[in-house]
Amino acid sequence: MIGDMTAPGEAGGSFVAADAEIGVELTLNGARASFSAPARWTLADALREKLGATGTHLGCEHGVCGACTVLLDGEAVRACLVLAVQAEARAVETVEGLAEDDELAPLQQAFHEHHALQCGFWTPGFLMAATALVRNEPDATSERIREALSGNLCRCTGYAPIVAAVRAVLDERAA
Repeated sequence: MIGDMTAPGEAGGSFVAADAEIGVELTLNGARASFSAPARWTLADALREKLGATGTHLGCEHGVCGACTVLLDGEAVRACLVLAVQAEARAVETVEGLAEDDELAPLQQAFHEHHALQCGFWTPGFLMAATALVRNEPDATSERIREALSGNLCRCTGYAPIVAAVRAVLDERAA
């Protein structure tokens, strides 16, 4: 058990060294995936280094900027704050899984149409947070959109185009 500080062989548990390789199996964007990584690796590290999901960006690595936002069992999480081993037997969705058959997902298309991309570094995190919102709160108000995306940083767009893009998708689905 990771985090149990009892020495191996003592009653109560065992200690796993931070550099010990741990095998993890999960579902990534609908497909089964497995890898081995040090116990100390974050989900962001594993996605980028072991699974090639480089759209998961690392900004602050403290859970503040939102660049590494992914969906874990449908909920938006900061991949820099989740250990890779915590994703065992769970479903992970990244920005790479949004488009289908080379066709942009509605949110991706709306980001394009509303000029909500700019530099693109923060875009994957916004798209994943917005995906969770659109799926889980189809009646979200513009105020709720701003609140849901407030944990994601963007230094280029001023947020208005991002909110407009999410609002457009919600409005289209409601119609």
